[in-house]
Amino acid sequence: MLVLASASPRRQELLRNARIPFTVQPAEIDETPLAGELPRSCAERLAKEKALKVARNRQEDYVLGADTIVVLEGNILNKPQDANDAVRMLRMLSGRTHEVITGVCVVKPLATVQPSVPDELLITASETTRVTMCEITDAEIDNYIVTGEPMDKAGAYAIQGIASRWIPRIEGDYSNVVGLPVALVFRMLRDVRAI
Repeated sequence: MLVLASASPRRQELLRNARIPFTVQPAEIDETPLAGELPRSCAERLAKEKALKVARNRQEDYVLGADTIVVLEGNILNKPQDANDAVRMLRMLSGRTHEVITGVCVVKPLATVQPSVPDELLITASETTRVTMCEITDAEIDNYIVTGEPMDKAGAYAIQGIASRWIPRIEGDYSNVVGLPVALVFRMLRDVRAI
């Protein structure tokens, strides 16, 4: 059985659409980047922490962890803390190109290896997509914030939602920007014989 260590409805929908069977057990962890941590390292570390947290309780199962971050000029934009933070992020992204990085970790069944986790029992990777956003007016940002859509999204926007009107171009995997690079995940799951 594959366990998704995430409550994200977007990740669940992407897996369902790809016909990858799974069950859900969210992992609550501190998603704060470490001091001096590079964006890709941060996304991969958080994906690994989520997967391992769930794997310790689901030792007979494969566990998939993922973490998506938005990066602008080396600065990580996580989920906004409040409406003002969302406004700040959207103003930063307006009229610019940024990167979306999703770290992914698959942990093989841990049933025989407590308490340590040998590296060969997990694989970690990441996908990066470049996203270009049009200029957004302050009024458009305010109207967008009122919808509530940006509040639980890295970078304060959802490419598959209202914000799609401001994104004329991406370079890379669209599903990665939604929250899970499906093609990468499928290859990883196939490589470890989880599917």
